[in-house]
Amino acid sequence: MARTITSVLGNRQRLDGGAMFGNAPRPMWERWIAPDADNRIPLACRCLLVRDGARTILFETGIGAFFAPELRQRYGVVEDRHVLLDELAALGVAPDAVDVVVLSHLHFDHAGGARLPWRAGGAPALAFPRAHWVVGEAAWARALVPHARDRASFIPELPALLDATGRVERVAGATSALLGPGYRFHHSEGHTPGLLLAELELAAGPVVFAADLIPGRAWVHVPITMGYDRFPERLIEEKAALLADLVARGGRLFFTHDPEIALAAVARDDRGRFHTVDERAAVRDLEA
Repeated sequence: MARTITSVLGNRQRLDGGAMFGNAPRPMWERWIAPDADNRIPLACRCLLVRDGARTILFETGIGAFFAPELRQRYGVVEDRHVLLDELAALGVAPDAVDVVVLSHLHFDHAGGARLPWRAGGAPALAFPRAHWVVGEAAWARALVPHARDRASFIPELPALLDATGRVERVAGATSALLGPGYRFHHSEGHTPGLLLAELELAAGPVVFAADLIPGRAWVHVPITMGYDRFPERLIEEKAALLADLVARGGRLFFTHDPEIALAAVARDDRGRFHTVDERAAVRDLEA
């Protein structure tokens, strides 16, 4: 049956550029993404919608609107509404029409959109009431017992909300019983333990949802890491291996945080450095 992919924007963020380019000096990174007066750079929280025959599959949910107003300001969330739900509605996808949600990990800027918007006095609730959920087994374990360094990156009540559905698949290998053929996972540890990088088979070559291993074009430069990465040296090695593999197979990267580009192919120059080509700001019903 036909499979198509569409990029869908969620809530935007503005985060400190020094944190996002942790090992690079500002004179370098400000050429890639210009900061504002508060040293913050614009970031997307972009999701990938897959229509796979009768199934509707969503890769990630963005940051959403679950934060209370004071925390929304602290974490630079631009909109106070749940942008992803609005964007999906514009595509004719209601929340209860989403069959599967795949989460690369459980940091709030990737999984916060799984929750309904904040409401004073309201109890936390899931935004996609019928969905099955796919998450890495190690990422799930990390969310339950986070390290002091990254505890603030998680939503404490989210694992219990997901677990209560009885519809969570925790993936340890390269495939998902729920997703089936045409999907596989690369596993990464450099940003956070258990990061899942989903690969989709398309007619024009594989597409990898790069998540926070490669959040945007600027991070295709192999030595560039974020201040949020747990194990930067391991991340660099993982990134180099994935990029070399994609060049060899004619693959492309889907970027969740790049403010301008959703999809790009990967190439290598005569000095061996990776860069992006054939960049696309958005994709709509791209066929597998």
